[in-house]
Amino acid sequence: MKSQAVHLGKHRQALDHPFPKGPEVAPSSRPTVALEQSPVLPPEVYLIGCGHDTTHTAQGSAQRMGFKAWNLLRMAGLSLPVPPAFVLGTHYCVDPAARAMSAHPDVWRAGLQALEQATGLTLGDARRPLLLSVRSGAPVSMPGMMETLLNIGLCDHTVEGLLRQTGNPRLVWDAYRRLVASYGEVVAGLPALCFEEVAAALLQGRDERLLDFADLRWLTQRFLQVYAEHAGHPFPQQPTAQLAGAIEAVFSSWQSAKAQAYRRLNHLDDAIGTAVTVQCMVFGNAGGRSGAGVGFTRDPGSGAPNLWVDFLFDAQGEDVVSGRRSAHGHDELATVLPEVWQALNDATQQLEHAFGDMQDFEFTVQDSRLFMLQTRAGKRTPQAAARIALDLLDTGLIEPDVALARTAGLDRQALAQTHVVACDGTPLRPLGHAASASSGVAVGEIALDAARALARHETGIPVVLVRRDADTADIAALESATGLLTQRGARTSHAAVVARQLGKVCLVGCSELQIDETARTAKVGDQILHEGDLLTLDGNDGTFYAGKSQVEVTFPEALLARLGALRRGSQIG
Repeated sequence: MKSQAVHLGKHRQALDHPFPKGPEVAPSSRPTVALEQSPVLPPEVYLIGCGHDTTHTAQGSAQRMGFKAWNLLRMAGLSLPVPPAFVLGTHYCVDPAARAMSAHPDVWRAGLQALEQATGLTLGDARRPLLLSVRSGAPVSMPGMMETLLNIGLCDHTVEGLLRQTGNPRLVWDAYRRLVASYGEVVAGLPALCFEEVAAALLQGRDERLLDFADLRWLTQRFLQVYAEHAGHPFPQQPTAQLAGAIEAVFSSWQSAKAQAYRRLNHLDDAIGTAVTVQCMVFGNAGGRSGAGVGFTRDPGSGAPNLWVDFLFDAQGEDVVSGRRSAHGHDELATVLPEVWQALNDATQQLEHAFGDMQDFEFTVQDSRLFMLQTRAGKRTPQAAARIALDLLDTGLIEPDVALARTAGLDRQALAQTHVVACDGTPLRPLGHAASASSGVAVGEIALDAARALARHETGIPVVLVRRDADTADIAALESATGLLTQRGARTSHAAVVARQLGKVCLVGCSELQIDETARTAKVGDQILHEGDLLTLDGNDGTFYAGKSQVEVTFPEALLARLGALRRGSQIG
């Protein structure tokens, strides 16, 4: 597989790794001596974008590599900017003997060597350290249900090397403190609160992006102390030990409570397992011309043919999808980095044409360079499903039989749309506004935690889940609720994606919402609502109302007419 390059306007940069290596060398003229002795890969280990003979990787499939890695491989094949990676296939999750060996260096050493050869970086090297992300990926999409670890390879020994590589001390210390906290939570099983309390004491209400490198260096040192105090041993300073622990933790997350709940809700077999993708890090937290984003090639609520993107400047991908941060739409990205925005438009159009469907994608921008990190068929509302299928048919991207299959079961009732309307001529007075991640109207009692939501649902009472964060840990409660309202989070956070898939109204990122879990109240402006009070969410325009609002039902007649024409045409044919 050829080395990949990204095009931003007239500029062309190598994608071997995210940091400049000096004068640009065209892919065809790069030295190949280092790649002549390709590492011998164990069974069910695959390479993506590493420049080696692809015979072994050609044996891969979505079932064996996991859907995420399979689509990364397809994107790399399209010459899209994908950081190089190696993959431990689903075999290492589903086979007990292989599972026991999955974190052992004998399994991943050859893949790591290939990654080091492709990037010119070395895991644990004091001068040119390689940093890695470790992500899960089942044969079917399970957004946010398993764990991810970023910045693997940072330690006291490699900090100076990364400082020399990047010239950005803030990036380095931000990445290191993130690693210590996430590793502590995911691998060592420490409560996230022990790190959050330390950070909150330093921040005192400020945005963490305002911290300078000295603050972040101090925070890292405190996190290292907190880790040792709570774990009973120091944070691992051997990058290979970090990688082994991360691989083991990601495979173990296949059996987490939320992953099991998701499989139960979606009737997925436990035996399909997950793969683990180990990929060269790219950094969205590298300053004002960097950031992380998630988007859809079309509006997943209406199906309108325009990019639908959430983006955070100076952030890593987990900031967007975790549900703990509110994000911006695409306007700011397009204004500040127009070349990146154009490159993203070009890349996503290519994705739709190659995959023949609306895509949900993740990307990172580092120092004005675009990197594509994931793509998959996007979750959508019934209205969006119908419009997207018909629009793709009209443009020739799919055939009539595919459009018929994608719209099967979408009848008049399935496409009904609900709206909040004024009662007796009284003007509507919204209580607040948020970003809408899923359309429709939801009415129910306020529930401030999963236990309350599940208990009230069991008595037949509709509930609206009101939470501080859009968290996938709430998936069981979300299934029981009519809708979700959060103080923080983005429209493309994993929890919002799941809510849309479940057909739940979802409003996220209401900054004026304040939740007091002790008093069991939610405050918006001057109005205080108690748990059990009625609330109405209008996902059509992102507003919500105290009490039960009047609702009317309408039908998309033009869309139904197009569906009818498709079905009549198939009968004639």
